[in-house]
Amino acid sequence: MTSAPDSRLAPVVAAADVAADEADEAGAAPDASSAIAGGHCAHPAHPAVPRSAEDARALAARVNRIEGQIRGIGRMIDEDRYCVDVLTQVAAVQSALDALGMKLLEHHLHGCVAHAIESGDGAHAIDEALAVIRKFGR
Repeated sequence: MTSAPDSRLAPVVAAADVAADEADEAGAAPDASSAIAGGHCAHPAHPAVPRSAEDARALAARVNRIEGQIRGIGRMIDEDRYCVDVLTQVAAVQSALDALGMKLLEHHLHGCVAHAIESGDGAHAIDEALAVIRKFGR
C-alpha cells in the first residue's frame, strides 16, 4: 500500500536533490545536513535537535564506520568474493544500522519526546515515536 507523497516535504526533497547534484559535481557524497536550509529539521513543526559535541562525534564515528563497511561490501562484490562472506558483512552492516537507530531513538525519547510531554504535546510525540519504533520491528 503506497500513499501520496507529502507535499510539505517537496522543498526538502528538492534541496536534497540540489545537494546531491552539487556533491556529484564536486565528486563528494552529499551531506544530509546541507539539504536542510539553516540547519533546521526537514519537518517545519520539528525544531533543530542540538546534540552535545561528544554525542555528535560518536554518531559521526558510527556513520563513518558503516560507510566503510558498505564500501567494503562493494569491493567484495567487485572481487567476486564468496557469497557467505559478503552476506556476513551485510548482516554486520544491518546490526550497525540497528545500533545507530537505537542511539538516535534513545536521544529522541529522552530529549524530544520528554520535552513535548513537558510542553503539553506529549500525545503527538508519543504517537510519532511509536510509529518510528514500529518501523524497526519490520
